Amino acid sequence: MYKRIISDTIVASLYKGKIIIMYGARRVGKTTLCNMILDEQAKSGKKTAYFNCQLLSVKSKLETTNEQILKDFLGNNDLVVLDEAQTISQIGLILKIISDTFQNIQIIATGSSSFELSNHIGEPLVGRSREFKLLPLSVNELKTKHNNFEIDSKINNILRFGSYPGIIDLPETESMIDLESLASSYLFKDILAFENIKNSSIISKLVKLLALQIGSEVSIHELAGQLGLASQTVRKYIDLLEKNFIVFSLQAYSSNLRKEISKSNKVYFYDLGIRNAIINNYNTLDNRDDIGALWENFCINERLKYNQQNNRIVNNYFWRSYQGEEIDYIEEIGGKLLAFEFKYSYKKIRHKKTFLRAYPNSEFKLINKNNWQEFF
Repeated sequence: MYKRIISDTIVASLYKGKIIIMYGARRVGKTTLCNMILDEQAKSGKKTAYFNCQLLSVKSKLETTNEQILKDFLGNNDLVVLDEAQTISQIGLILKIISDTFQNIQIIATGSSSFELSNHIGEPLVGRSREFKLLPLSVNELKTKHNNFEIDSKINNILRFGSYPGIIDLPETESMIDLESLASSYLFKDILAFENIKNSSIISKLVKLLALQIGSEVSIHELAGQLGLASQTVRKYIDLLEKNFIVFSLQAYSSNLRKEISKSNKVYFYDLGIRNAIINNYNTLDNRDDIGALWENFCINERLKYNQQNNRIVNNYFWRSYQGEEIDYIEEIGGKLLAFEFKYSYKKIRHKKTFLRAYPNSEFKLINKNNWQEFF
């Protein structure tokens, strides 16, 4: 097991009058993290309890607004984890009652998909909750068990098999078997149920098309044509994929200069193992033509984790001019731009000067396999 960096922030947020909401994809480690927190709190003398809200016995006790029934169920515990809380009808209202009535009980509620839990929570918990997002393991979390040399040797496997907690240390064959299972309808279960989509092949085709376009700009119009769907429907499905922690997107940066693209998007995957499973390509890095896209996705993904773990509030973009000049990743923070280009092998960047001339109050760095650890 790896120590999750976010756990320290969550523990520091306990017993301060807020419901803790933890979002994350299935099998990303939410239950394991909650149990670790429960164990630590129990050792410090707190009374704790864990409930799987998918169990009918738990659902029947929690789906009530009767304060006495809720009190009898929660008992005299100091800390209670409600795992997969989105399965509870009217969970937002119920958590509000608990928060307002039993202020001595700290609740941690987890959900496999942000859109589902958020929609159930809605207004009731405004001002009463603090939200956390748990992602696949980051490089800095791997460092809790491995030194820099060992981490460096793991990168090739991460680019092929991703960094899900239960997969990252498995042999190749077992990694592929687990990823096939995870990347099938299991990951899309919440989306299919939430939208009542009977034909899962549409979602599968969309995800495959996105997987083949990482590092490239995505045209909603072209995707709609390939899938035989309306553009609005494609946008909705991509939004659901984002809220289900399968993909994330970057918008193009522009300060309204006429020579810059400002309305396009790029889509990346939260886990490259899932992406490779979707296109059924686990080839070694010296035997594939998408190493540049994999490296770009990996670096941006890890940077987002780094920012989250260090509470860095930044705006994220990419940049491209109408002439085709492009910068992979831009961070806007404190009125300053930090620009990064990702190349697996060392290469000179021709477009750096164009960008720096347009934005003189900015910095530029090239991130390759020789200096990538400095980036995180």
